[in-house]
Amino acid sequence: MALKTRRKSTRKAPGSAPARETLARAAVVQTGGVAIGTLRTSLGLTRKDFSRATGYSERAIADWEGGKPFSEASRKTMLEMTRIGDALARVIKAEFIGAWLKQPNEAFDGFKPIELIERGEVDRLWRMVFELESGAPN
Repeated sequence: MALKTRRKSTRKAPGSAPARETLARAAVVQTGGVAIGTLRTSLGLTRKDFSRATGYSERAIADWEGGKPFSEASRKTMLEMTRIGDALARVIKAEFIGAWLKQPNEAFDGFKPIELIERGEVDRLWRMVFELESGAPN
């Protein structure tokens, strides 16, 4: 009679930090409910600033925070905001992200990072995250 061995699961338990983060991201992408407010506040942004960064009205953001479903285009925008927020949190303390987004930055020719997002130049933020994570000198 052979003994069966159980392989350890590589999946994270539902209560673990990575699983919670993934669940929160899924909630943002799928429901548009309170998680949109969580995303906005985790970025340290007011509705006005979040509106600037996403290109959607403050009214639309308030509606989504209230649970109103959103379009495919807005879903993609929220996913991108989630991704950039996660990336920034890897290189900046999370509680400083909002202030950092609103400060002029010499690395961005004096523009505020939120202005880069607003102008469609988020690739400059991605480049900065890459360089900081890789330890590549400028």
